[in-house]
Amino acid sequence: MKVIITGTTGMVGEGVLFECLQNSKVSEILSISRKEITVNHPKLKQLIVQDFTKLDDYKTEISGYDACFFCAGISSVGMKEDQFTQITYDTTIAFAKTVLANNPNLTFCYVSGRGTDSTEQGKTMWARVKGKTENELMKMPFKNEFNFRPAAMLPFPNQQYVNKFYTFIANVFKIFTPWSVLTLSEVGKAMINAVDKNGVKANLEIKEIKALSV
Repeated sequence: MKVIITGTTGMVGEGVLFECLQNSKVSEILSISRKEITVNHPKLKQLIVQDFTKLDDYKTEISGYDACFFCAGISSVGMKEDQFTQITYDTTIAFAKTVLANNPNLTFCYVSGRGTDSTEQGKTMWARVKGKTENELMKMPFKNEFNFRPAAMLPFPNQQYVNKFYTFIANVFKIFTPWSVLTLSEVGKAMINAVDKNGVKANLEIKEIKALSV
């Protein structure tokens, strides 16, 4: 399969990229990001896009893909809701519409988060915005659309983009609540498997992601 990955200059996207590079099911990868990554591999192509809402300028480059693994994202810490909505909802939906228009048989995998609020009515700002984003993506006529809701995640050993404090906390969780921790290899494998498996539910919590990664 040929896949597009966003967010490869962040921990989740880079981890999913590493899994795709070593996974025999993936034949070609297009990394779409705002800056170049240092990884070189025969499978990998890079497309530098400063504004994800203007993906129409790259129709030729983004055509011919089977799946998009949307791993780009930002923490809501210190952000107002309108700012977080612009980055998390507006940009994601604009990107998704354009990539779908150029790949009508596309499977779209969106990295959301544990605790996402599908009702869009809760008190937690980031959860409402993520829920709104999930809901809008599910309305689009993708071949399939999946919302991944991980919590703590552990990176590949040789990743460049890793938050050391976050990784420390994830390792603590792994000791006391191992069921709550995923590796980025598991997340990547689950995304790849979701593309060609039947009966996969739309919203994937930790246990479903683990099961799908096998």
